[in-house]
Amino acid sequence: MMALRPILVSKYNPPYSSQTLITCHGKPRIQYFKEMPQKTLVQSNINRRIGIIAAMASLLLIKEENTAYGLDLRMVAPEQTLEEAENGVQNHVKALLQVKDLIESKSWREAQKESRKSSSLLKQDIYTIIQGKPGSERPQLRKLYSNLFNNVTKLDYAARDEDASSVWQCYENIVLALNDILSKL
Repeated sequence: MMALRPILVSKYNPPYSSQTLITCHGKPRIQYFKEMPQKTLVQSNINRRIGIIAAMASLLLIKEENTAYGLDLRMVAPEQTLEEAENGVQNHVKALLQVKDLIESKSWREAQKESRKSSSLLKQDIYTIIQGKPGSERPQLRKLYSNLFNNVTKLDYAARDEDASSVWQCYENIVLALNDILSKL
């Protein structure tokens, strides 16, 4: 005669349910067991709640980390004012143009890192300024904005491929685009 074989605990047969499925001779039967003691149940719920609260608190308290030279998808810094953006544009333009030294020394990785860093900050500043302009001026400024940052992206790809002629062409396009957009801002 076959011994009783309990089926493993699963989502359909939790370990502390009042019904447990037992198979005997290939025929399933339901056998009732005592419920888990109430004190243990309350204690496990409290522990579970404490764990969830601790996890949520740690997620909320984690400070924003700087991305390692990745693309920053924020367009407008929420706490940035129009005046702060206008003051920051010149510094970020200078930082973007200083990539020229890295290109001359053929430091491709460093040129990529610096162009990404300075262009993301410049992108936020210019976008904030464009948003502060009247609606009739925005389409032209957005076109110049798009042209500038498309060239920055092309420069990044050319530096990745270590294509010196393309890098220089993109850099020249960036300088022209910066002159255009700064004259309109």
